[in-house]
Amino acid sequence: MRTPFLVLAALLASCPLPVMAQSAPAAPAKDAAGAGKVSIFFDNDFLGPGQSNIQALIPLLRDERVDLVGIGVVTGDAWLREELAHTLRFLEIAGRGDVPVLAGAEMPLLRTQAEMRNWEARYGAIPWKGAWNAVKPGRTYHPDDPAVVPPLAEGAPKLKAAYEDAVAFLIRQVRAHPHQITIVTAGPLTDIALAVRIAPDLPALAKEIVIEGGGIDSALARVTGNTDYATDFNFLFDPEAAHIVLTAAWPKVTVLGNVTGSVKVTPELATRIGAAGTPVARYFDSYAKRGQPMWDEIVSAVAVDRTLVTQEIVVRMDVDLLPGATYGQAQIWNAKFAPNAGERDVHLVQAIDTTRFLDRFTAQATR
Repeated sequence: MRTPFLVLAALLASCPLPVMAQSAPAAPAKDAAGAGKVSIFFDNDFLGPGQSNIQALIPLLRDERVDLVGIGVVTGDAWLREELAHTLRFLEIAGRGDVPVLAGAEMPLLRTQAEMRNWEARYGAIPWKGAWNAVKPGRTYHPDDPAVVPPLAEGAPKLKAAYEDAVAFLIRQVRAHPHQITIVTAGPLTDIALAVRIAPDLPALAKEIVIEGGGIDSALARVTGNTDYATDFNFLFDPEAAHIVLTAAWPKVTVLGNVTGSVKVTPELATRIGAAGTPVARYFDSYAKRGQPMWDEIVSAVAVDRTLVTQEIVVRMDVDLLPGATYGQAQIWNAKFAPNAGERDVHLVQAIDTTRFLDRFTAQATR
């Protein structure tokens, strides 16, 4: 049984050490009211170089409608320190060192490597475990040493992360600019859950939250395709955080779910973008993983322009926290049949305008 003391201890342990975020000014959110802009705080687990995590920054950095007030980094696909380095280096390449980068949680609220190994022994392996991936020849996984930052293929950054942590920054910005900031999260929800617990007024003061996760009925896809691509890693890595966020009182919750796997990086797309010869275009061509779904890029694009959504439904959603085979998996109900244990209406996106998304992403990546 998880006692309240253990929960509190986990919350405190999840906060990053100040030494991780070196001194740099944190730019305040701009007042975008009436200016036709979308003010966004983007929180993600930035595995790099390339990959969907980093590439999701392209729509946010290159769309003139976006005021990117800050970037939070959370452990997930890799450890926090390594992700920070990849993020800062990409901002250098993109010429956007003005955007504050903030270190978030280094560990999930409650889940541990040992607990996940025990769970896998009972219910089956999860091939992709992100920061907890086992050491493997030819890869830079370091599951037992969060402080390691392997040499970066794209070069080490000179930029530094802001001293303020991601959770405190998010709370401060949302309180200073009520009903203006859209929170976009494409990694585990640890940072956002911590912010909700520290500042219960935060959800109601945000404009909305857009979430990558919430995959539904993906069991068949896990046995007929790439298991990693059909596993809802963001929820599985920190189920308690997903529950806290999904049951908070946001004005609007949008979950992208399965639709984020509907578009993949093709060799043709990478070549077309790379031909532009700009620093970001060359980066994409060099490091984008061919065949990988554009999970996070879709999340960013939809957060900026909701007209990309061609089909959605409104459901009640929560995460299974019971210690069984479905622990960490999203559950949905019709409002009439929901258990009414804190679930809220969620806009679950089912389809997007793929052609318009790709055309716009290509234009942004080649600017």
